[in-house]
Amino acid sequence: MNIQRILVTGRLYAELASLLPDKRPDKAFRFVAEDELQEADFAWADAYIGFRPAGPFSLAHLRWVHSLGAGVDAFLWKREWKPDVLLTRTIGSFGEQIAEYCLSYLLRDAQCHDVYAWYQEQRQWKPVAPKRLSEQRMVIYGTGEIGRRIAETLRLFGVSPAGVSRSGRDTPSFSAVYRHEEAGEALARADWVIAALPLTEETHHLFDKTFFSCLHNAGFINVGRGATVEEAALVGALENRNVRLAVLDVFEEEPLPLHSPLWGHPHVIITPHIAALTAAEDAARSILDTLRRIETGEPLANAVDVSRQY
Repeated sequence: MNIQRILVTGRLYAELASLLPDKRPDKAFRFVAEDELQEADFAWADAYIGFRPAGPFSLAHLRWVHSLGAGVDAFLWKREWKPDVLLTRTIGSFGEQIAEYCLSYLLRDAQCHDVYAWYQEQRQWKPVAPKRLSEQRMVIYGTGEIGRRIAETLRLFGVSPAGVSRSGRDTPSFSAVYRHEEAGEALARADWVIAALPLTEETHHLFDKTFFSCLHNAGFINVGRGATVEEAALVGALENRNVRLAVLDVFEEEPLPLHSPLWGHPHVIITPHIAALTAAEDAARSILDTLRRIETGEPLANAVDVSRQY
């Protein structure tokens, strides 16, 4: 595949402008803010790099699209894709970042941070025994790169996490892996469920009323995609204590609308899609490595299977 003209946009475009051209002076780059993209930019380019389709996005002249994020649902969800356009994604330290994000909230809960903060305000000296992570049952939805890294990190603390995937195939770092329809018993025992799923036709609103009814006073973390959760069902699960605490980094609509009941719920923690942020240096390395592999015909570990949407 002959790539010569590369259009770069998204929040990192200015930083990438200082990192990419010197490394590949043989290529023509165009760095444009999302709100300044024109049809002429897409007519000029044969490659597009960004977090999402922006401006008058068109696949008509493109041969390669590269997502600056780990997820590609912005490009594929409810969109037609040209079969002759290669789609790749950034692979960086996302798994490590997300594992640390999850671990921080698991430890916060286990070590009773909120309880002690309240006792401190009341000037009360009341010891409360912390919970051990190794004694808690955890289920991770998604056994891909990110789910595996979360599992590997938890195993360092003595946790034996179970996994849930479409295939139910055994995967290293998980004590057992279940298919979605077979996970009921594991969910009923779970102290925590961590969602790390991409958005596909199969995972859209997978976490619905039926799913939450399987839980019994469990914690729920979503670091996958917001539209995998039916938010009204989650609110109901919080009210009836199927879910005792929800830690949410992603939402079906972002930014989360001001009228959402999640904002003011006492048992919800909201973060603004920051569990894993793409650094400009990581993005540049991924772009340059992917471009080199395209040119040499080497295998692409970050190529997206468009039919599976991840």
